[in-house]
Amino acid sequence: MAKKRGNNEGSIFKRNNGTWRAMVTVQGRRLTHTAKTKNEGQNWIRGILDEIDNGLTFDNTLVSLETFMEDWLVSIEPSLRYNTFKQYCQITRQHILPILGKIQLRELKPDHIQQLYNLMVKKGFGLRTVQLVHSVIHRALVHAVKLGSISRNPDDATTPPKPKTKEMQFLDENQVQQLLITAKASNNRFFALYHLAIATGMRQGELLGLKWSDLDLEQGMLQVQRQLTKKKGGGFELTTPKTKAGNRRIDLGENTLRILQEHRQQQFVQMRMAGEKWQENDLIFPTDIGTTSDRDNLRKDFNRLLKDAGLPAIRFHDLRHTGASLLLNNGIPVIIVSRRLGHARPSITLDVYGHLIPEKQKEVAMLMDQLLTPIQIDISN
Repeated sequence: MAKKRGNNEGSIFKRNNGTWRAMVTVQGRRLTHTAKTKNEGQNWIRGILDEIDNGLTFDNTLVSLETFMEDWLVSIEPSLRYNTFKQYCQITRQHILPILGKIQLRELKPDHIQQLYNLMVKKGFGLRTVQLVHSVIHRALVHAVKLGSISRNPDDATTPPKPKTKEMQFLDENQVQQLLITAKASNNRFFALYHLAIATGMRQGELLGLKWSDLDLEQGMLQVQRQLTKKKGGGFELTTPKTKAGNRRIDLGENTLRILQEHRQQQFVQMRMAGEKWQENDLIFPTDIGTTSDRDNLRKDFNRLLKDAGLPAIRFHDLRHTGASLLLNNGIPVIIVSRRLGHARPSITLDVYGHLIPEKQKEVAMLMDQLLTPIQIDISN
């Protein structure tokens, strides 16, 4: 017969069916767990007692993953961008809660989560989607550990599938010339934008968020300090960059400055043509009436331009890759390229573009030979 225990202590006994029943009293109320072995039951008791020492209450043991994640979403909303928060909500309610939501948070095990990942793969969900589910679950459970609701993150012991890395696409120097010559010859209204996209490696949202007040002609530089993003309720808005590194200064060459000045003159003509319809927002790349440009319209224009230029179909974002590849292949140091792109760390640039950097191993070997070979000095005289 099991020995009775006091509050916040445990007991264990073997059942007739061969399993073991472990029990712990928390705040005068009993928690139980059925284990396959005595050792498993004892480990459960030790784990619960540790959690009690860290602040576990009986009410916390009754919280389901669904209740916890709904509260978690409310708590993180102010710290996330609208699109990110919307994605978190969709991932949680569409993929996580229908399978795991009713499980008590403290009873959530690695195999529960792993089974969700495996099920999604079997059902044909993209590996990128499964990876997003993993990211949301992991971040939520990290928060649960910080709150003391669970002692460790069960997602740490899972193996989520890794999405295949998409092959990077970019234009070479000849193709870049072909693209820009075609845009210039057709008087494409986005010619200056395409030129600037390649010359600076700026993101589409950053380009569409540029204002003339960001351009310093005397210093020959642009200050990136906002981007065009989707806003809650529909439409677009100008927001600050996601990271501190995204707010950056980019130096421009004389030809790029000249192209922007010509673009400014063309915009004055457009303003006169629009008349009272013009809405002045100081944007460098607005619509025909001065409002923020539509991403879809820019994408369609870019696709038409590629076709007219006889170039392969690539994404607009690949112009950023193109700019980075041109810099790295011409010997510009990674740290300079990283700052120009607005990466938080040079290691990010290396992870994305490291394979583009010419190895120049033979040149390095010759240089080291020169540095290490002693100079022969004739001292016989």
